[in-house]
Amino acid sequence: MPAQSNLLKGLGWITVSILCWVPLFPVAKRVLPVVDAFAMGTVRYAIGIVLLLALLALLEGRQALSYEGRFWQAALYGFVGITGFNAFVWYGLTFTRPEHAAILMATQTPLVALVLWVTRGLRPAGFTLACIVAAFAGVLLVVSKGDPASVFAGGVEGASLAGDLLVFLGALSWIAYTLAAARFPRWSPLRWTALTCVPGTFGLLLVNALAVRGGIAEVPSAAALGSIAWQIAYFAVGTVVLGVLGFNFSVKYLGPLNTMLTLNLVPVGVFAIEAALGRSFAAIEIGGAALVIGALAANNLYLRGSSRSR
Repeated sequence: MPAQSNLLKGLGWITVSILCWVPLFPVAKRVLPVVDAFAMGTVRYAIGIVLLLALLALLEGRQALSYEGRFWQAALYGFVGITGFNAFVWYGLTFTRPEHAAILMATQTPLVALVLWVTRGLRPAGFTLACIVAAFAGVLLVVSKGDPASVFAGGVEGASLAGDLLVFLGALSWIAYTLAAARFPRWSPLRWTALTCVPGTFGLLLVNALAVRGGIAEVPSAAALGSIAWQIAYFAVGTVVLGVLGFNFSVKYLGPLNTMLTLNLVPVGVFAIEAALGRSFAAIEIGGAALVIGALAANNLYLRGSSRSR
């Protein structure tokens, strides 16, 4: 468990991220009819990266803008985390629902445990493995509405499954990015965020250009961008600068697993927003979401109890 001072700092930073990220999927879903997924991700980071670099130079000096010979490593993780997350999640959100995307992102917690098991030999305890199984069962209930066979059907349900799979790939991309921060121990969270977002943003520009060339995206007009000015400001300042920065500071102070566990509050907030906007949920969706959050919360309590008993 992190020391008390680090715990308070980490909780403070992740609270900032949660507050910034809870409205993200509901707002983004309603922006997609105006600006497509590829343009949204690109504009979001094109503005955000300017703010991050200015903040880095102001707080840590111009020397902090140097990659110190590690550009290609940072670029790799920027492409995977920033480019991969945005390309997969926002295009996937075109076909699925905001609450589905939020629940799928909650699977990052058990996925981190599994990745650490495979890559570092840190086998989760039996109770943790049981919670992982329960969490994924809850996800299946949410995306299938209690009928697992329906996810393999064509038409609307098939498109929804494709969207869910793309969001899941985005979750995997973000996990790789989260765990990679430990490879740059001398860089502050602000520096790690800014210097990986630079290549990640160029990756988004490239993906956007390819999507336009392939006919699945288009360059948004000035009028279209102007009509969603406040949403763009929220995406850039709230979700990129404050959200990603708060997340990376939390990873430093709490560790990747505890940070992901705390993010389980995000899907709860997304369900609440969608309900307030008039969205009705099937009982099986509520039950599945509760199973996911309950399993991850139970595992969190178990891990904390095990740590105190040592």
